[in-house]
Amino acid sequence: MTSRRLLSLLAGAAAIALPASASAQWESPFSFLSGDWTVTARGNVVASPKYPGSDEFTVFGFPSFKVRRAGTLDTYGAPDDAISMALIRSGGLRMGPSFRYLGSRSSSDDIELLGLNKVPWTLESGAFVEYWPTDFIRGRVDVRYGFHGHKGVVADFGADGLLRSGSWTFALGPRARIASSNYQNAYFTVTLPESVTSGLPVYRASAGLNSLGVAGFASYKFNPQWELTGYARYDRLVGDAADSSITRLTGSANQWTFGAIVGYSFDIRIP
Repeated sequence: MTSRRLLSLLAGAAAIALPASASAQWESPFSFLSGDWTVTARGNVVASPKYPGSDEFTVFGFPSFKVRRAGTLDTYGAPDDAISMALIRSGGLRMGPSFRYLGSRSSSDDIELLGLNKVPWTLESGAFVEYWPTDFIRGRVDVRYGFHGHKGVVADFGADGLLRSGSWTFALGPRARIASSNYQNAYFTVTLPESVTSGLPVYRASAGLNSLGVAGFASYKFNPQWELTGYARYDRLVGDAADSSITRLTGSANQWTFGAIVGYSFDIRIP
């Protein structure tokens, strides 16, 4: 299954899972969809490491969208957030499911991986909790389990400080990741058979702190329809992820991600 197909399926799930708070008004299974909506269609281009610990980049693009009731404020979401849907909202609290797709890792990505086991593509699924103590500060925890590929658990922690000035919005904040042994083993362990075939020293990675970093973005709204966003994120692998012979001898502990998003908003009416 390709990443584009998975993203399309997740996008469809997002459309189906729109505001549960309207369920009490149902006259038919889909009556809550009736009314005016604002849809933001987005084109995303991202340059990121080919795989965790890589020192080479891969560039890819994908579509995404956001949907909200017409006339309501656009909800902030950091560009590096996992795909998520806030099904529970109460004051500054937001909660709901989250998803992230990771491509496979194999020697076709980097000749230096020759002799290491392939890590298949992974669909991470879980939930997030987000809290806004003020209108310009956000804290977020996102915990997901990996299916098909690494079969591990990752917990992402982040905070953002926002500054809005006219048509501009800026944000900056720290990031951290804790990973289970299954995740760490998939990307950073080198078994004895792999050592023999790859020439890399044997290494056993265990659960713990995986990375520390910082992310920032700037967004400019040209008019109510068009918006352009640019962002950058830096993560420093730490602990077992940084000490792995895969990271030290074939890649880098310094992990950079860059991206750009063009968004176009339009209104639709559902009878």
